Amino acid sequence: MAPPLVAIVRLATASRVLVLTLSLLARLLFRPYDTSASLHPPCLSSPSFPPSASSSNSTATATAISSLAVWDGVHFARSAECGYEYEQSFAFLPLLPASIALLSRSLFALLVPMLGYRAVLVISGHVLNNVAFVAAAAYFYRLSVLILKDSGAAYRASVLFCFNPASVFYSSLYSESLYALFSLGGLFYLFSGARTVAMIMLALSGSARSNGALNAGYICFEALLQAYDAAIQKKRPMALVTGFLRSTFVFLPFFAFQAYGYLNICVHGDTDELRPWCKAKLPLLYSFIQSHYWGVGFLRYFQVKQLPNFLLASPVLSLAVYSIVHYTKLLQQLFQSTSIHEQIIAIVDGRLVEAHESSDVATVLKSEISTGLHNKKQGNTEVKKRKSVAASAASAASLDGNISTGRMVGDNEDECPLLVLPFILHLTFMTFTAFFVMHVQVSTRFLSASPPIYWAASRILAPARGGSCKRWGYFIIVYFIAYILLGSLLFPNFYPFT
Repeated sequence: MAPPLVAIVRLATASRVLVLTLSLLARLLFRPYDTSASLHPPCLSSPSFPPSASSSNSTATATAISSLAVWDGVHFARSAECGYEYEQSFAFLPLLPASIALLSRSLFALLVPMLGYRAVLVISGHVLNNVAFVAAAAYFYRLSVLILKDSGAAYRASVLFCFNPASVFYSSLYSESLYALFSLGGLFYLFSGARTVAMIMLALSGSARSNGALNAGYICFEALLQAYDAAIQKKRPMALVTGFLRSTFVFLPFFAFQAYGYLNICVHGDTDELRPWCKAKLPLLYSFIQSHYWGVGFLRYFQVKQLPNFLLASPVLSLAVYSIVHYTKLLQQLFQSTSIHEQIIAIVDGRLVEAHESSDVATVLKSEISTGLHNKKQGNTEVKKRKSVAASAASAASLDGNISTGRMVGDNEDECPLLVLPFILHLTFMTFTAFFVMHVQVSTRFLSASPPIYWAASRILAPARGGSCKRWGYFIIVYFIAYILLGSLLFPNFYPFT
């Protein structure tokens, strides 16, 4: 039997083959609702790529490939080819356009004379996103093992992630795959001690999607744990300073892109009249675009005509709320059975042992995560003195009386270590935003990279569970399969999905 990580990589690859096959079949069997994606007006200014290579060939193959960029994919492909020409195009952050432009001019450059630059951009985007998803699934499994301390639960959750309801977006010209890759990878490295790698990856997640900037909260949480431990040892809490600097770095790409938009539109813009957002005290282009062009705002989507969209988003929102309530209860039980002081020492000491025995590079290269951090035999003198405290904390955290080294177990084998807390806080904020502020149907893909949703679902699908849990397990499986099929049918043909 293949190791779990290898099995997850294979399943992730198989899921991408399945989604791509279904999407291509849907395009062949059904006529798209909107065929405007095949239109290709010239760039407003001369593109930076050589004109001889960037001129589009009027072949049927090139046109068919170019038309695979639908919905937001049209904007990403346009930005990659022509740059940011319009105000509303700044809603699409630069990591995906820059990445596919780089691939098109390097790895796939030989295809440009045959198919045209735009078609090669679309090919590059699909290849990049599908490969990125497979890597993201591997990081999801490693992160889940690290947090849950249970390879079985981590494996089930990872399988669900491989076949998640928003799967079609991870195989299309969208930014979900890159965001998931750098977000999940960054969180794995953060909680396994490779802070520099984590900071860079989380910053890249913020240049893929705007909500990636929220990942700075995880760095703040980790810094607070380190600062608390330093205060107990009567040391200077330098972790707060370094945590602030790392968090600022995570925010930097998003705000740098906003500054770029301000310079292009407000300072060097062609229009004589200054745009309204340019006059604001905090001229934030992204929020203006979302409000002005897409009508995003608090309770602005609460209309009777939008009821079908609320129904479309109800499964993932229900699962998110269940996850929040479930883990909140388990965290409450954890705090009642074990002091926060002992929990923090258990986490920090485990991190110290790992940091002592492996460098950032070694952490990056590890393929499996050890679940017995508190049983390590090597470590410096200070760590050895405190290991007994960490071990007692782990034992006390066993809510049903079971003792499991390095594993905090709740009733019915529900895992809930303290490190779940920042994930729940993050999911709570994202769920509130999706329901009350955003176009609610976007919730399916907006929340699709949030680990607690799959952790909670894997708990429902755990073996030896009967009754209502088993019935809800069937519902989850049907929901995931139905949305993969619907998404693969509707989305590529330009029909509304999420």
